[in-house]
Amino acid sequence: MVRRLLVAGNWKMNASRAMVSELLGQLATLSATDRDVLVCPPFPYLVPAAAELAGSGILMGAQNCAAEAFGAFTGEVSAAMLADVNCQYVILGHSERRSLYGETDELVLTKMRQVLDQGLKVILCVGESLQERQAGQEESVVGGQLALALAKLGDDDWKQMVVAYEPVWAIGTGETATPAQAQAMHAFIRAQLAARAEWIAAETRVLYGGSVKADNAAELFSQPDIDGGLVGGASLDVGQFTAICMA
Repeated sequence: MVRRLLVAGNWKMNASRAMVSELLGQLATLSATDRDVLVCPPFPYLVPAAAELAGSGILMGAQNCAAEAFGAFTGEVSAAMLADVNCQYVILGHSERRSLYGETDELVLTKMRQVLDQGLKVILCVGESLQERQAGQEESVVGGQLALALAKLGDDDWKQMVVAYEPVWAIGTGETATPAQAQAMHAFIRAQLAARAEWIAAETRVLYGGSVKADNAAELFSQPDIDGGLVGGASLDVGQFTAICMA
């Protein structure tokens, strides 16, 4: 089957009200009927972002969520709250959450359960560090990060899942995996999905998330197992992001 391309912009901790209005005001005119375009602003800007994107066909997601449904968890944002402000996706397990905040595979699984129970889609991030790749451990690391989701999520859950491969050594460094390196890891990920069920491998979109830019997007997206990109810094530049979306 032909999987529909998905280009997702992860703004990380970058935004202002003026930026939301300017960037999304321009992006809302993008016509991309043959692919999905998603933006993930920081929490405070989700409501104005939803207003800017209304009627545009561009999707909106969040960059994280709480592991709990509700309660006395100061500073946390629940999946139900994200659904309430019209999010459709949530990024979970991003390498920055894993490395800077100590998020484990078990915690990421708990968060996935919260998101899926609210009817939202998950972008599950997986990827190895430079040290792990140099040691030849990239497949064992990525396979381990996928293992709990493959074991614990049901078939209906997997219909709402996207996987993003982000080589940690190529995030924000200007380095990018070669198309061949990226394809090899995407093929490995798809083989792990196929071991769970062939239809999951056939239907699940696997995105590349390591310094995607306008000048490398087309070659990356042309690889047989790469179904789009999880874009960081370039998603903050409307010209760059538009070029990536149309690659």
